[in-house]
Amino acid sequence: MRTWVNGRMVDESDAVVSVFDHGLTVGDGVFETVKVVDGVPFALRRHLERLERSATGLELPPPDPDLTRAACDSVVAQAPIGRYRLRITYTGGIAPLGSGRGDGDQTLVVAIASMGTWPRTATVAVAPWPRNERGALTGLKTTSYGENVVALAHARRLGATESVFADTQGQLSEGTGSNVFVVLDGRLVTPALSSGCLAGVTRALLLEWTGAEEDDLPMEVLDEAEEVFLASTTRDVQAVSGIARDDGFRTIAEAPGPVTREAAAVFAQRSLEDPEP
Repeated sequence: MRTWVNGRMVDESDAVVSVFDHGLTVGDGVFETVKVVDGVPFALRRHLERLERSATGLELPPPDPDLTRAACDSVVAQAPIGRYRLRITYTGGIAPLGSGRGDGDQTLVVAIASMGTWPRTATVAVAPWPRNERGALTGLKTTSYGENVVALAHARRLGATESVFADTQGQLSEGTGSNVFVVLDGRLVTPALSSGCLAGVTRALLLEWTGAEEDDLPMEVLDEAEEVFLASTTRDVQAVSGIARDDGFRTIAEAPGPVTREAAAVFAQRSLEDPEP
């Protein structure tokens, strides 16, 4: 399928950016992933708003919202019926080979690709490296994903499919590409944003629709929670069936459990009723 690159729809073979693009050389960029089902993007407005917040946090000029939406519409319109991942990437553009930015235009790319469905359950590994809740990029969805790549590789070495981080204070933070929810004495809880986790779109909707709470959660909750699930744009709600550590593995007896099943059902129903909540 064709890709939108800096104002033009081009064939996949022509969908290229400069080797001097700051997003490539130093990870100076932000992005969003949007779920598209049968030609309808889900929560696109929320994603575009977060793209602007991330760009502002990275001290990039915010992307033109009308242009970005038009690019998304053009890319989505060509996709046949099915499930897709829409990726919006916005970078600092061409720059010198160093951390300093250039003075040219920013780069905007919108691409789409087929997306399968996630397994009913996931296993997660506890990453041995903390998430820095006080860093300059905290809370921004940037293209600087090297930490996530390494943590996910660590998870796969332990036989897991996702990795979760503590923050520097030992509080549960987030996964490499997901937010984490736990059930404690029947309460559905997710880490507070002060843990350094991303303010996920799915996370926000689950807070609105299920009555879930935000709280500071020590990592020990992963050993105590009755249920654990992951939430993200592409997963929606995915139950966790086991938690791997370097020194052992915890199996969660019922996955998905009743609270997770209810959250998944509510999310599915509400998102079907309104694709732009």
